[in-house]
This record gives sequence, structure tokens and C-alpha cells, in this order.
Amino acid sequence: MFKRKDLINRILKILFFALLIKPIVFVILGLNIRGKNNLPKNGPAIIAANHNSHLDSLVLMSLYPLSKLHKIRPVAAADYFLTNPFRAWFSLNIIGIIPIERQRRVAKTELFSGCHEALDNGDVLIIFPEGSRGKPEQISTIKKGLFHIVNDRTETPITPILMHGLGRALPRGEALFVPFNCDVIIGQPLTQTKTGNDFVVQLESTFQELRSYCITLNLEQ
Repeated sequence: MFKRKDLINRILKILFFALLIKPIVFVILGLNIRGKNNLPKNGPAIIAANHNSHLDSLVLMSLYPLSKLHKIRPVAAADYFLTNPFRAWFSLNIIGIIPIERQRRVAKTELFSGCHEALDNGDVLIIFPEGSRGKPEQISTIKKGLFHIVNDRTETPITPILMHGLGRALPRGEALFVPFNCDVIIGQPLTQTKTGNDFVVQLESTFQELRSYCITLNLEQ
């Protein structure tokens, strides 16, 4: 049964994105979007994106219509987003994150149980395979966590997305937003791999290929 609390949170999320985030992303920031038809419209599905800024999840969520936002679930670190009571409430109820306990030594089935539950519910997960934000506009080492999530879910598509420019607009450790034009390049779904190493190699290669379509990157060179 749909609870009153869930309805209120959904309305707050729609207002937050409609009145604040989408105007910032599409008017003040400005995006060069390529391959939007590749964006998964329904779940279960996974978006695998590079990670340079706190804006990353908000930008990716903004690509969806307001009516779909409650089905778009960023996977985020519990040791950061759940440490402060207000941040925890906002992250869980307005952004709708799936918290991952990175600091605990637990079995992978328990570590990713929230992800599997969301996928079973038909949600679209946003996952950053690097694990944390790297240096602005640089791709850090890709970890195998995403492979372990989809290893037993061969029917779940993984859509790679390369973003460039958000690391300058709101770099790690900075609170000041600087409007930069940014690229969002959406690729074709990845093919299934047999090992975690093969998955990492494929995703690294795909990110490098998608970088070649970045307008802002080419202008810098």
C-alpha cells in the first residue's frame, strides 16, 4: 500500500528537481547530451558513470522526467551520506539513494542486497564504478563491485555514461558552484563478461571511447 509519507517524499522530490535542480542543470550549467536514446527508460537497469562531482547523480537524474524520478536510485556511500541526520534524511527520502556500507567486511550478497532489492522492484540504479570521486576530469581506477552485482543478473542491462566538465563546476572538496558547459555522453549497453577483470577492461575502454565525443574536452586541447 502506498503510504502518505512516501507520497509526501515523492512530491518533495519532484519540487526539488523541478524548481531547483533542473533549472540549474539545463539553464545555468548547460549540457551537451549525446546518445539520449540509449538512456534506459525502465528498470531493472543500471547506469555506470564516471564520478568527479556531487553534481553527477543530480545531473543523471535530471535526464529523466519528473514522473520517473522515484524509480532512479543512486548507489552511495553510507559512511558519507548517513553520518549527519539531515543529510541522511535528505539522501534517503529526497534523492532516494541506496546506501552501501563500504567500511564493513560483509559478504557481497549482504553488501549489495539493497541494489538487488531495487532491481527486483524495477528501479534504475546509478552506480559509479570508481567507488568515489576522483580528481576533476580524471577517471580513477575502476573497481569490480558492479560486476558482482550483475554477475547473476545477465538480463539487467548496463548503460555506460561519460561525463566531462562537472568536476570543474563543483570539484571535490569545494562548496562554490561555478557554471561550466558540460558533456553527458550515453553509450550502448555493455556486453556480458565472464570475469571481473574483463568487465573492468571493457568499461575502461568504453569510457575512453565516449570521451572522444566530449565537446568541452576537445575545446580544451
